[in-house]
Amino acid sequence: MLTINVAVPLAVVVVRRLWRRTEARSRFDEKLTVVIVLALGILIAPTPAGQGILDILGRLASGVTQAGR
Repeated sequence: MLTINVAVPLAVVVVRRLWRRTEARSRFDEKLTVVIVLALGILIAPTPAGQGILDILGRLASGVTQAGR
């Protein structure tokens, strides 16, 4: 699927950008990282992998909510 093929290099870019030290980042650099991560999320969301991640996060959130009661 084309979405996965585009998402893989974008994920590599995100990991490389986040690997750098925090002190070395400018405000523009942080904003650009956020935009890239959002684009990655949009590409992954409609795929089966994205749906699986959403399901896991939903279960985790409901478990945390129930534990807080």
